[in-house]
Amino acid sequence: QVRLVESGGGLVQTGGSLRLSCAASGTIGNIIAMGWYRQAPGKPRELVARIFKGGNTNYADSAKGRFTISRDNTINTAYLEMHSLKPEDTGVYYCQIVTLPTGVVWGQGTQVTVSL
Repeated sequence: QVRLVESGGGLVQTGGSLRLSCAASGTIGNIIAMGWYRQAPGKPRELVARIFKGGNTNYADSAKGRFTISRDNTINTAYLEMHSLKPEDTGVYYCQIVTLPTGVVWGQGTQVTVSL
């Protein structure tokens, strides 16, 4: 069984920064990709950033230039550095990994709230 533990969410003012962490444990297998998704109230969950095993990344347009995703393969942990935060960045941030042979695994989510 694979378990994801997210941390680093919280309340921050507009223009502030946060760093999210996602640590994977258990029978992890081969992690193909690690990513962060955001779900704002009343909206569907959407990709924020994703990093693949080889280091390639992709970002939502809203995250480009402000957010940076990284991973430490030695401890199976992904990070999301968020800067210049805006109220529209508010939501629950979920970590997701794609691993073989398990497949897609989601974390429990961590709340990020950006105040005016």
